[in-house]
Amino acid sequence: MKIGVIGSVMFDILSYTDEMPLPGETREVQGFGLGCGGKGANQAIAAARLGADVMMLARVGDDMFGEKSLANFVNYHVDTKHVLPVAGIANGIATVIVESTSQNRILIHKGANAYVTKEDIEAAAAELSECSLLILQLEINLDAVYAAIEFANQHNIPVLLNPAPASSELSLDWACRCDFFVPNETELSILTGLPVDTNEQIKVAAQTLLDRGLKNIIVTMGSRGSMWLTKEDLVVVPSYKVEAVDTTGAGDAFIGCFADTYVKTGDVVLSMKRASAFAAISVTRRGTQVAYPDEAELAAFLQATAPKEK
Repeated sequence: MKIGVIGSVMFDILSYTDEMPLPGETREVQGFGLGCGGKGANQAIAAARLGADVMMLARVGDDMFGEKSLANFVNYHVDTKHVLPVAGIANGIATVIVESTSQNRILIHKGANAYVTKEDIEAAAAELSECSLLILQLEINLDAVYAAIEFANQHNIPVLLNPAPASSELSLDWACRCDFFVPNETELSILTGLPVDTNEQIKVAAQTLLDRGLKNIIVTMGSRGSMWLTKEDLVVVPSYKVEAVDTTGAGDAFIGCFADTYVKTGDVVLSMKRASAFAAISVTRRGTQVAYPDEAELAAFLQATAPKEK
């Protein structure tokens, strides 16, 4: 079964610091790195690392970062037929600052990502129609996101929408046409205007979206785990306790693994549990896609953390 990812490709510039500089201050960082990123690309490669058949629809820059991004997809066996360069336009760039707490702050420049269009969806119709799940985010233009949802609905393909980065311009009418809506707690707060400091507050905030017509909401909550809400049920899947060094791309790791497991099993809770483990491994390593485990590493982690029989 094939997973289609329509979304962003970034090149990451990462700096690791003990303390954020004050306005006008220059500080030396404790570490530096370069790597391939972007929410769409991260999710595609997370699924591919687990052996999923993944196709990517995206735009890359007409520069060395675009070339590296394209080669990176090939390295991870992601179908790149519809990953196209934009003449004269730079690749998307993400400037990532990781603090000693492992939390990150990210600035992005869309670059070529702004050139994904609804016409690209139409051009990829033959390949997209073969997919068992489409994954979308908001680092490309909303018109393209809506066109992808429309296409998926017409072809009875489930859609997972990751509303990141959160945008007040997102139409909840379109979001309601998606099968899974997967924000983190910060994105949920931005979209609803409600506090999300506790699980109960997250439940209340998510309930407002269910009341608007969304079907399945999965809120990723970092070290607090993840929460799946429908009109009838609520399930909390706890996180795995690990020593985090870099949380960059952890939400994308969760989504990629969730998608891989879900298309294979149709089991939402199992998919969340495996995704939680996959993301937990990723935060113990620096970087984004390079931090994602393969199937063997995930299986070993799950075995090592499984409850011991008495």
